[in-house]
Amino acid sequence: MSATDMSRANAGAADAGERGYARPELLIGTAELEAALGDPQLRVLDCTVFLRPLPDWSEYRAESGRTQYQQGHIPGAAFADLIGDLSDPDSRLRFTVPPADRFAAAMGRLGVGAGTRAVLYSTDSPQWATRLWWMLRSFGFDDARVLDGGFAKWRREGRPISTAPAAYLAAEFVAVPRPGLFVGKDDVAAATGDAGTCIVNALSPEQHRGEGGITYGRAGRIPNSVNVPARSLFDPAGTFLPAARLRAAFDAAGVAPDRKVIAYCGGGIAATGDAFALTLLGRDDVAVYDASMQEWAKDPSAPMEKG
Repeated sequence: MSATDMSRANAGAADAGERGYARPELLIGTAELEAALGDPQLRVLDCTVFLRPLPDWSEYRAESGRTQYQQGHIPGAAFADLIGDLSDPDSRLRFTVPPADRFAAAMGRLGVGAGTRAVLYSTDSPQWATRLWWMLRSFGFDDARVLDGGFAKWRREGRPISTAPAAYLAAEFVAVPRPGLFVGKDDVAAATGDAGTCIVNALSPEQHRGEGGITYGRAGRIPNSVNVPARSLFDPAGTFLPAARLRAAFDAAGVAPDRKVIAYCGGGIAATGDAFALTLLGRDDVAVYDASMQEWAKDPSAPMEKG
């Protein structure tokens, strides 16, 4: 690494630290990543998915970002297929966490395993990168970072772009599941009456109130949940807000440090943005409701609130 590259990398690392995060190492800046390209232990993964609203705004259509990846990506990056390889094919719901053996096989094909480190990015929505980060964490892999600002920031800064496919050697990924990072409907139902748990909705304020946007079958929210929209956690450039502003957003919603957190959204994607932000702030007592509103709102027996 040249002296110039080292200076840019240190600047990127310092930037995250200067923003006051308890765990700045979970993020990587664009300059730091560019300086690290070519490291034989580095695995860069493009996690992009696009969500297109259906005409009646009842649901989204998920569209793979593979075509965009093929048109240009960070040099050396591989494409991580969150719709196919990294979801459970036997689930009736979208994006459900796959079984451990399926997840391990998919990550191994991407070259991720012991002795490697992963950088995750997406294009127009950072939550696809945080989704894979949360899954990796849930299966015991901790050497992963999210590219702050994603591919949009990378491209805006004029950094190198490639159309060449990745050439990572297959690796052995050993999945060691960590219970509690993903939870199901019964856990959420129990938490609605638990004063020691805060249920956090990462959807928009309009969706939280049941007044607009995608409904997932029924408009409204899980009872007793509070609202910290995932989109509110980023500045206009798509980078995470400084720690003080993140903390203020959660404090204002009543996400107290002495209460466990369950984050949810429409399909367990945006919720990982909230969960990742809380982890950046040093929280360890956070879970994601994997099926989220695509399950809850479609169950007529599951209570809903509006207003």
